[in-house]
Amino acid sequence: MEKPGIVITGASGRMGQMLVRLVGASDQMRLVGAVERAGSDWIGRDVGTAMGGAPLGVTVTDDAVAAIAKAQAVIDFTTPAATVAFAELTAQARAVHVIGTTGFKPADLAGLKAAARHALIIRAGNMSLGVNLLTALARRVAAALDEDWDIEIVESHHRHKVDAPSGTALMLAEAAAEGRGAPLDELRTPAREGITGARARGTIGFSALRGGDVVGEHDLMFLADGERVILRHVATDRAIFARGALKAALWGQDKGPGEYDMLDVLGL
Repeated sequence: MEKPGIVITGASGRMGQMLVRLVGASDQMRLVGAVERAGSDWIGRDVGTAMGGAPLGVTVTDDAVAAIAKAQAVIDFTTPAATVAFAELTAQARAVHVIGTTGFKPADLAGLKAAARHALIIRAGNMSLGVNLLTALARRVAAALDEDWDIEIVESHHRHKVDAPSGTALMLAEAAAEGRGAPLDELRTPAREGITGARARGTIGFSALRGGDVVGEHDLMFLADGERVILRHVATDRAIFARGALKAALWGQDKGPGEYDMLDVLGL
């Protein structure tokens, strides 16, 4: 059986370059495409050479239609608008679409849901094993503790991150809300500033820190009178996200259309 062909979108980005390297070194898949936005100075160059290494035999293109048409999986860490557009193409190609993009709005998610009627989409705010284990724990702990326990999520990332709260923070919050039996939209408290009044019972709060080169740190805090339970994950290497994405691309090869996440991939 031929190894599945992988297309990497946003190939010049930090995650894109890491994914290109890992796919190129893998004995389970092959790199068949590298996509960049129109106007990028990487267009027309061998992706390996553009990264400062040996040629990989794949030319960077802004023609996503042609690239995705020959893919069995697309791995996508780009922007919400680009990801929704790519989802239409992966649906037409019946390719697995692994999405690590964050910052989606409801209209974006509706577009992804439409695409998932025809193709398999695996989307996660974080693709590491540790974070997904933490998500499963968040659901169980929130279900075990009543609303006398306040829930707060504190996340830290590098100075270049453009969305807040992080996709991982939202994953954890959604799991905790599910544990409490309510939609996150009903429990979520936006960022606090000024005279906010007392904390509403049963809500889930967020704090976002940005600075330096922090890869990602998340604290899920359950706070009651006299005690606290804190679940923590610290990422020190972005490769954990890339390895999770590759695992998802392989897992999806024999699955039918629909929306999945890393809990499905990891059997959690």
